[in-house]
Amino acid sequence: MPPDPLGLLSPTWRDGIEILLVAILLYRLLRFLAGTRALQIVFGLLVLLAAWIAASYLKFTMVTYILSALFTYGVFAIAVVFQPELRQALARLGRARPFRLFLGGANAEVAEEIAEALVRMARGRMGALVVVERDASLEEFASSGTTLDSALSAELLQTIFTPPSPLHDGAVIVRGERLAAAGAILPLTQATLADRTLGTRHRAALGISEESDALAFVVSEETGQIALAIRGRLYRDLDHDQVRKALAYSRLDAGTLGDTSTPPLTP
Repeated sequence: MPPDPLGLLSPTWRDGIEILLVAILLYRLLRFLAGTRALQIVFGLLVLLAAWIAASYLKFTMVTYILSALFTYGVFAIAVVFQPELRQALARLGRARPFRLFLGGANAEVAEEIAEALVRMARGRMGALVVVERDASLEEFASSGTTLDSALSAELLQTIFTPPSPLHDGAVIVRGERLAAAGAILPLTQATLADRTLGTRHRAALGISEESDALAFVVSEETGQIALAIRGRLYRDLDHDQVRKALAYSRLDAGTLGDTSTPPLTP
């Protein structure tokens, strides 16, 4: 029998548990990166790795040396590039279920404030666009508006979107328990929308949901309805409880939001 230094020919129950743990970690990593710009960076790194393997096989000494040096010092560059994502990942780890007992009800209070503000503005037919940052950093878009970094309250949200406030036309970005920025400019979706009642705010909400995992809430001036854009899909005519559910769950689908008067719209 050939030598087996890694013990692959005689697996134990510990090996099975270890394989399962690695599979779970890889799955969680892919879910964390899915739909974010960090995934594009990962694909870029995989391309460089494939180029290094090919250069080594073809004995391209200079190319292999350059790529090896790039990988050696690229660890520090990766730490800088992924800094927002790493910060968000650690924050999400701290919000995991086993640790919520130590965090109090701050997140529930934030969800209540956002839901209350959206319902008030919907009753008054006041247009609004509130984007809640999750795993993917929205700093690029927040920097296009006015930095606030203030405590979040329903009254402040309503004040920002009350004309003739200079910030009422842009988007408000919520980061954690604070208002990060107001008057932010978001990318518009390029998809064709059949419903002509959907305006620029809805297109901006869909656009940011296509580029990140953020929750984008829209209040329509024309209909007074609350809509939610996530992962390129638009859920319409939400009520107070459905807004709170959307903010409470890390993964959303139609079942999470419950029955809605209109089906989710896919551009």
